[in-house]
Amino acid sequence: FFPLQSQLSQALNGLSDRAKEAKEFLVQLRNMVQQIQENSVEFEACLVAQCDALIDALNRRKAQLLSRVNKEHEHKLKVVRDQISHCTVKLRQTTGLMEYCLEVIKENDPSGFLQISDALIRRVHLTEDQWGKGTLTPRMTTDFDLNLDNAPLLQSIHQLDFVQMKVSSPVPAPPILQLEECCTHNNSATLSWKQPPLSTVQVEGYILELDDGNGGQFREVYVGKETMCTVDGLHFNSTYSARVKAFNKSGVSPYSKTLVLQTSEDTQSEEQTLPFPVPLERSQLRRMSPFSSTLNLQPSFSGRSYFELRSSAHQLSLHSSLQSLNSAVAWFSFDPSSAHADIIFSNDNLTVTCNSYDDRVVLGKTGFSKGLHYWELSIDRYDNHPDPAFGVARIDVLKDAMLGKDDKAWAMYVDNNRSWFMHNNSHTNRTEGGITKGATVGVLLDLTRRTLTFSINEDQQGPVAFENLEGLFFPAVSLNRNVQVRSWTGSLEHPQEWTCCHTAP
Repeated sequence: FFPLQSQLSQALNGLSDRAKEAKEFLVQLRNMVQQIQENSVEFEACLVAQCDALIDALNRRKAQLLSRVNKEHEHKLKVVRDQISHCTVKLRQTTGLMEYCLEVIKENDPSGFLQISDALIRRVHLTEDQWGKGTLTPRMTTDFDLNLDNAPLLQSIHQLDFVQMKVSSPVPAPPILQLEECCTHNNSATLSWKQPPLSTVQVEGYILELDDGNGGQFREVYVGKETMCTVDGLHFNSTYSARVKAFNKSGVSPYSKTLVLQTSEDTQSEEQTLPFPVPLERSQLRRMSPFSSTLNLQPSFSGRSYFELRSSAHQLSLHSSLQSLNSAVAWFSFDPSSAHADIIFSNDNLTVTCNSYDDRVVLGKTGFSKGLHYWELSIDRYDNHPDPAFGVARIDVLKDAMLGKDDKAWAMYVDNNRSWFMHNNSHTNRTEGGITKGATVGVLLDLTRRTLTFSINEDQQGPVAFENLEGLFFPAVSLNRNVQVRSWTGSLEHPQEWTCCHTAP
């Protein structure tokens, strides 16, 4: 009896393990369903953006070709009109000479006729010779000798396809660092990355590299399949550069863009982090830093960490004026979880537009409660002169109205000619100067002085917009389907112009 119980118990344990594995597998499959849906939306958005870029290029080329046709049109008209004018003058002269000769023929005085007849005959022959061969032939044809060869382009359009799916075992594309997931904490740094959304190339692993915090050579600090890693044991108050690349059996990808990060000062006991949350599951990915060389400490912003994205070929840096302002460039992506349902996200949630003609609000993922923060928003599309609004808001701001309509948002709304500041549906400080496609709107949130200031194309727009700001604020935008906005970063070219209008609260 007891041996059979033991056998049954062992069999049940094995079956229980299989059931547990099945449940975990179902969770994995459900997560795959959600990930497929998210990837599909991102993939479609990127595909639409690529096709829109081709359409924009074709429209620009069409405008250039139409300009050439107009020039040919004007040239033909000028030649024909000049010939009309010349022929009209000659015809008038010829007609006048004929009328004069007829009057002379009617003259009854033979002696007078003999005196002028020879001269008139020579003049008539000369005038006739002037109507020589080709004079009465058009100098210009009515046909346009322009033939547009669009066959190669049509063939290219028909052959447009996903290259990655046709290449056998290609090298992976460069990974993309996810800025909203990256952060520093005291003397450790957490990095997060992913593959580009349009990439279908199999990746076997990643290589994360950091420099020594003093501008030295990069060294490998992590090799594996994870897409997130925390590096501990870095030097306090130092600036590090990080980059990552992917690899598979075919080879190694190019490097990602470089992320520059600042560790906290070791003299402060309070927690020094960026306002991005750090998931608990990151702890299992921690690796000790191999760096041990003595570093020259770099000046940093007291009590604040900052990030800066730059390309390896053309490095961008925080402008010296930002340092003089003791400020940091704010990095954030837009937050789908708190946005209105009509907002459309793309470009890793850095680009937003809308599928409604009504104004809809979207917030950034990062909230600010102290310090000095600056960010820029690029106008990637601007059709039919809408009124997008830019500024800051509380987390519970109205999402189905223009930013600033309620008391939870402080904003500047702007058209193609002028702008206004708006809070609690109160419109103030109309200022000339608007936006077009390609314009850049800058937002300067100074929570030390509790002020909010705006710029357009790096020039301050109006006076200090709002004062006495206090609490937690999120970057915010309201827009409709006629606008597309991209979150970007930048520096202040003329910082003194941003503070001269400030009145201390």
